[in-house]
Amino acid sequence: MTEYGRGQGSEPWHPDDPLYGDGGWRGQQAQQSPYDGHQQQPHDQQQYADWGTGEQSGYDGQQYPQQYDQQYAPQQQHQPQYDQNGYPVGAHPQDPYAGAPADPYGQQTGTYGGEQADYYGTPEAYPPPEPPSRRAEPEPEPDWDPGPDQGEHAFFAGGGDDDDGDDEPGDRRGRGERRGRGGKDKKRRSGCACLVVVLVFGGGLAGISYFGYQFYQDRFGSAPDFAGSGNGEQVTVTIPKGSGGYAIGQELKKMGVVKSVDAFVAAQSANPQGKSIQDGVYTLQKEMSAASAVELMLSPKSRNNLIIAEGWRNVRVYELIDKRLELEKGATAKVAETEWKNLGLPDWAVNHADVKDPLEGFLYPSSYAIAKGQKPEAVLKQMVARATEKYEELGFEEKAESLGLEGPWELVTVASLVQAEGKTHDDFRKMSEVIYNRLKTTNTETNQELQFDSTFNYLLGQSKIDISESEINSNPDPYNTYTNKGLPPGPIGNPGEEALRAALDPTSDGWMYFVATDGMNKTEFARNIEEHQKLVDKFNASRGN
Repeated sequence: MTEYGRGQGSEPWHPDDPLYGDGGWRGQQAQQSPYDGHQQQPHDQQQYADWGTGEQSGYDGQQYPQQYDQQYAPQQQHQPQYDQNGYPVGAHPQDPYAGAPADPYGQQTGTYGGEQADYYGTPEAYPPPEPPSRRAEPEPEPDWDPGPDQGEHAFFAGGGDDDDGDDEPGDRRGRGERRGRGGKDKKRRSGCACLVVVLVFGGGLAGISYFGYQFYQDRFGSAPDFAGSGNGEQVTVTIPKGSGGYAIGQELKKMGVVKSVDAFVAAQSANPQGKSIQDGVYTLQKEMSAASAVELMLSPKSRNNLIIAEGWRNVRVYELIDKRLELEKGATAKVAETEWKNLGLPDWAVNHADVKDPLEGFLYPSSYAIAKGQKPEAVLKQMVARATEKYEELGFEEKAESLGLEGPWELVTVASLVQAEGKTHDDFRKMSEVIYNRLKTTNTETNQELQFDSTFNYLLGQSKIDISESEINSNPDPYNTYTNKGLPPGPIGNPGEEALRAALDPTSDGWMYFVATDGMNKTEFARNIEEHQKLVDKFNASRGN
């Protein structure tokens, strides 16, 4: 049980004070204080009569001993006056029961805590001391979700926002605090959460519907496509080397030719020749159907590339480059002559003696996207790179020695001879065998001489069928394979892929001779001199000799 006055300053009590006696405060310890939190029955005023002889009405009707007044009398400036009932008369300069720091009864409620009459007169004359204010403890938050009357949003509670002002002023502290925690703010948050849930759910349904539609279109629907053969607006499209159907479709779509890549791929697959579309520059129209775009790309009239044919010599290629770039005649040939070491030739293709043109055999036959404004160096580098890539792909360095050659340079030379002497692709492998058989040291038919007109014509920059023996025998140039054994110093043209593969894979039928019996397109082969003579007679007969 708490003792009044403890912990509130110095003790004002005298050891002789009756309140410290057995009949005083400590004598009443058996009685529960109203501040111990227990219910206490009202006491009869007579039980306090033994506190002193001088009975006097005190605060809240309690009897206090006269000694108490006498003890604190010196502290008063004036002696208070009492009427016949014992009530104080007039204003007191100092309240003996005021809440001074040393007063153990200051600012405390009455003994019984009940509402009693004010025996001190009007409040203006002598206001009673305020009861001790207990700090309101905050109401604990529930662990569960409160109901509608506990601040839940009106959307779920069935009410509206207008009931926020229904609280009485006396209830503002309690309900106001709850509203601050779960009232308007919680209502707003709950409403926003509901809106977010609706939006997310609706957006999810929309997204699922969109992607479902796209999935259906991709799997079962036809690809978007234009109709017709174009809107008349021409556009130039460059297809990079090595592009497949999808890459070609991307370029066409980017330039506005087709509506979708899938439509082009489908049209290319449907066309029997669709897979033969090559890289290069094409002149097409915008907004073409995919089928019409494929058809036009397969037509030569759509090609805007510089096309190098199989077997062309470098001299002819230089002339075409000058024309395409609109350069002065001989400009590209001059660049090739002075800059050939800087154009990307592989190491095995340089420093060969008596070579007429170091770039011969390295301007690979293909289609090249060339337009005005480009430099000859750039065009030549592109062609050399294409040839080098092809030779590496076919493994020329690894396979040359197994064919009895000194290196890949000679293998390219053999392929150029196959290309130049073969009239049809069916001739290439037989022609390849003829070359290898004549190069053998065991060759007693021609004594290791190739005896090809093509090498002599290359030497003179011509293409003749009839060459006189006097003309041949009078020219000792290394490219004259009638007077010099073995291969010429270098390639005599630019072989295509079929000639290259034939040089790698000759037949093994023993062919040693060949004659163009019709003088132009038909080549026939012989194994020995007797068979060869019969072919020569056939050739002469075709010419009326």
